Amino acid sequence: MPTSRRVNHFDDPAAPSPNSLVPAASAIVTNAQGEILLHRRSDNDLWALPGGAMELGESILQTLRREVREETGLDVEPLRVVGIYTDPRYVVEYSNHEVRQQFSICFHCRVVGGELHVSSESTELKFMPSDSIDDLAMHSSNRLRIQHYLANHSQPFVT
Repeated sequence: MPTSRRVNHFDDPAAPSPNSLVPAASAIVTNAQGEILLHRRSDNDLWALPGGAMELGESILQTLRREVREETGLDVEPLRVVGIYTDPRYVVEYSNHEVRQQFSICFHCRVVGGELHVSSESTELKFMPSDSIDDLAMHSSNRLRIQHYLANHSQPFVT
């Protein structure tokens, strides 16, 4: 598990070289009004989709459900794969010197239970209309996933 700080790099020639590759899942969780759930991360103060790294012994769907539950308190059901994100130009640098190359599968999900609450990984949670997201401090990798979700393609995006 990464320690307290993280820095996201995209197409940054000054970024450190990756030293790990960890499968991960992210979720575009929507409510009945079509708003998207975002959380403000406690490790970099950016708005993000809930999600995180797969643990040994888990399937990707177990990872998805666990990460969303840990970060938001909600239980979700995946509806479709939005995209598979593996662009090697995107790396995440952690304060423990781990530098991860991206490998994430993003799912569109609906809420099936639980109660919304902030975790140690976030300082704020909000369901937001998609047209209010453009002005938020957010890494481009999360914006791309949201754009792909809003495009509503019949097939997942693969990058």
